[in-house]
Amino acid sequence: MSLHGTNPTSPSTALARVAGHRQRFEAAFAQYFADLSDSLERPPLSRFAPRCLDLLAQLSLRGGKRLRVALLYEAARLVTEDEVPGLAPCALSLELLQAHSIILDDIIDEASFKRGGPSTLYACREDLPDRPQSALGMAMMVGELAGFLSLRVLLESDLPAALKQAMLQVQLEASTDTVFGQVLDLERDLLPDPGQELLDSVSDFKTARYTVLAPLRLGLLAAGADPSAHEPSLRRYAALVGIGGQIRDDCFDLFGDPRLTGKPLGVDVRAGRHTYVTRALLAATSGSAHAAVQAALRSPDADPRTFERLRTIALDHKVDVRLQETIERYGAAAAAEAASWRAHWREDAVAVFEQIPQLNAERTG
Repeated sequence: MSLHGTNPTSPSTALARVAGHRQRFEAAFAQYFADLSDSLERPPLSRFAPRCLDLLAQLSLRGGKRLRVALLYEAARLVTEDEVPGLAPCALSLELLQAHSIILDDIIDEASFKRGGPSTLYACREDLPDRPQSALGMAMMVGELAGFLSLRVLLESDLPAALKQAMLQVQLEASTDTVFGQVLDLERDLLPDPGQELLDSVSDFKTARYTVLAPLRLGLLAAGADPSAHEPSLRRYAALVGIGGQIRDDCFDLFGDPRLTGKPLGVDVRAGRHTYVTRALLAATSGSAHAAVQAALRSPDADPRTFERLRTIALDHKVDVRLQETIERYGAAAAAEAASWRAHWREDAVAVFEQIPQLNAERTG
């Protein structure tokens, strides 16, 4: 039985709340970068130091779903509907850690495009066309800067020392988990046939723990609750949402619209990466279609016709339908996990957490 009534939050209401959190954060993030230069001591003769800040701001402010921010604020609302101090620096910390992850991921993948513009690596290459190693180094420093700033913003926040320490611990753990997830991601693509369990582990460590679990922990901490009392359920919810979200992102590589996703089609497919999509493609096909899929996955320089052939095979074998069904199964399991929170948390926020997996299943970018 709910402690706070039984009126559910509709998908449209949940979407409006998520959008509201995003809109409010965008202005705060822009102001953070506007003020940042005055708060950092930089080498006075360096041209690269201010450029690194510019590149970080450009990537960070080009958007993104800001799901972490919504999860953070709604996690606090699980406990109270009152204004909660400390959420603003947590939101900044989460999105700076996201920028750190994106930059390093794009370096590893040599991605050229991100969020509707050049990746940080390619922006550095444009700055230093004759110095590829220096460009790589500068891109890495932008990523490192984002990671350090994600901790600095918490360290300098006006919060009680014990709460600040607990929040820093959350972000340090999230950072470490993300690195290990990236390591496992590299390892996965060296294996001949990684199984579902390994793909799920990559999604959990590389994405779910800092995208879902960390915001939940931080929001509860800020609201005065002890997340450790609910850790098993929080981890289950985070893993389910993270895996469903990763499958959706993998689908965009083959079936997405670059105008909506902000990145080109076929990056993972052409690299032969072991994603949920490529695994589903190989499992669904046989004979000549299977051979064509294997050949395409081994052709990083495949022309557009080869890619279209691959997508046609996928659609003919209803790979997109099967993957959508899988996303919805994970979403339903995540929603059921969130529903169990009604026993001890506020109804309206619980309902948002129930709806978020559905919003994820339906997103187009």
